[in-house]
Amino acid sequence: MSKIIVTIVLFISSYVSAQGQFEQGMGKALQLWGEGKSTEASSLFERIAAAEKSSWLPNYYVALVNTNAAFSTKDKEQVSLLLDKAQKALDVEMDKNPNNAELLVVQAMIHTAWIAFDPMTNGQKLAGPVMELYAKAKTLAPENPRVVFCKAEFEIGGAKFWGTDTKPMCAQIEKAIGLFATFKPETVFSPSWGLERAQMAQKNCK
Repeated sequence: MSKIIVTIVLFISSYVSAQGQFEQGMGKALQLWGEGKSTEASSLFERIAAAEKSSWLPNYYVALVNTNAAFSTKDKEQVSLLLDKAQKALDVEMDKNPNNAELLVVQAMIHTAWIAFDPMTNGQKLAGPVMELYAKAKTLAPENPRVVFCKAEFEIGGAKFWGTDTKPMCAQIEKAIGLFATFKPETVFSPSWGLERAQMAQKNCK
């Protein structure tokens, strides 16, 4: 009996220790990203993902960090490296749960980054899949503010390109801002980003 208790205590201790390491690592990686150190943040998220395979969040952030970085570079080789890394990390989690709306948003963002880099080559090929991803995400999580906002933001890009009215998308951005006010992330590390971007988009609408 005492051996069983010792085993349970050791298990709980290792679990608490592992959780502590996970939380410390995630906090540090998010801090690095907040400081603009995308490469360092991505590397730390990758190490966390390798150690903590039960959580989808580390690979989610690997994908998100690298996708965001890809939007701010015009170097073809660098864009390919960043988006390939993002796609590989996202694929790991999408294989586990293809119905995670947050993952679907990042997949749409990866496609959008390819479109932004080379619209003539990638626009026609990827615009349809992006809209399909947002439609699926909206079915799964209609009250998720990132789903509503990112879909509207993408549609505004298309509307400006084709010279069509952006008012319906601007109304959706207004809706997303309202959803941000009530949305509660599942954990302290769950996605919560997007409000500032939505507010900037709202100003551009006006």
